[in-house]
Amino acid sequence: MEEVGATDVVLPELSALHGVEQTRFHHLDVHDHTLAVLGGVIELQRDPAAAVGPQHGGAVAALLDEPLADSLSRGEALRLGALLHDAAKPTTRAVTPEGRVTFLGHDEVGARMAEEVLGRLRSSERLRRHVADLTRHHLRLGFLVHERPLSLRVLHRYLRACDPVEVDVTLLSLADRLATRGANAQPAIAAHTELTREVLGAALRWRAQGPPAPVLRGDELARELSLAPGPAIGELLDELAEAQYAGEITDRAGAVAYLRARRAERADAQETGPDRGQ
Repeated sequence: MEEVGATDVVLPELSALHGVEQTRFHHLDVHDHTLAVLGGVIELQRDPAAAVGPQHGGAVAALLDEPLADSLSRGEALRLGALLHDAAKPTTRAVTPEGRVTFLGHDEVGARMAEEVLGRLRSSERLRRHVADLTRHHLRLGFLVHERPLSLRVLHRYLRACDPVEVDVTLLSLADRLATRGANAQPAIAAHTELTREVLGAALRWRAQGPPAPVLRGDELARELSLAPGPAIGELLDELAEAQYAGEITDRAGAVAYLRARRAERADAQETGPDRGQ
């Protein structure tokens, strides 16, 4: 496409990546890095077991073969995610006074760009949302590398935040890391690969079964704690879901006791806060 100038017409966002230099952790500019990520995704589709381990290879292959939208499979949509995941780097690039290159917010800005690009290409809303979510969340797994092994609470936060692309974006994150071979590359790649395999089993189960059924509904929670409708109920339900996933509660009675204890802790914290008594 690039050789005949078609990229400038169909996907000018890709052409704009040429020559955009990155941090010392990258060995390629944004354009060539993007193509390397795309190549990694294609290779992952060809032989998933080699990248994610034989224990996950079959399930990943089956998931990537699933039809998604617009006659595209999840695997083909993942290729679109690879092409667009760093689309916002040219517009978010900055250099600090110390000379450090940054791309702050390129994930969120890129998600909006992905929606715009696919809207321009007349894609379905489902495909637009899917690829936008891949772009929005492609950095999340990398932020967790130094928290290994992940607690169940942290794992739940990751899965809930990335749903419904929790498996797909985990794979994209690995391809992204494998295409980043600047300073300290090999230890970083090994750590990221290990984390991917750690997370992937849980992500595949989440995709197949969904999150655990809540032990307490919002109306029940409000009644038990005498709460009026409002955002606090949603926040408590989220906290409850995290504790349930971590195995800290298993039934309704345990959930009520947990929430009452948390409420008491918060009240105590407010009473003994730094501004009290001054």
